[in-house]
Amino acid sequence: MNYPTELKYTKDHEWVRIDGDVATVGITAFAQGELGDIVFVEIETEGESLDEHAVFGTVEAVKTVSDLFMPVKGTILEVNAGLEANPALVNEDPYGEGWMIKVKLDAGADLSGLMDAAAYEASL
Repeated sequence: MNYPTELKYTKDHEWVRIDGDVATVGITAFAQGELGDIVFVEIETEGESLDEHAVFGTVEAVKTVSDLFMPVKGTILEVNAGLEANPALVNEDPYGEGWMIKVKLDAGADLSGLMDAAAYEASL
């Protein structure tokens, strides 16, 4: 499987791309592969400030619904509007067009719990 080395990862199978004080978040190729065909992504937390590990939305596949967890503490700036019309983007391009949210990191947000690609792959 593909785990881009420029990203950080969580034990809950979210990936994080840090750019200054903004983090882009999605689910990993492993997670979307385990879920199967994704049919609906529900994220109604735009504008909310959430703690690390809080649920920020859900992803629904043909067989199951899974919670999505905040990998970092911050405020959700943007939700990927493209997922409403085409949730399959998560399956097709999990690290690109299938991103889910953009988060403004809280000052002093703790990033120490995030794993690099090698540590994430070893955890699977």
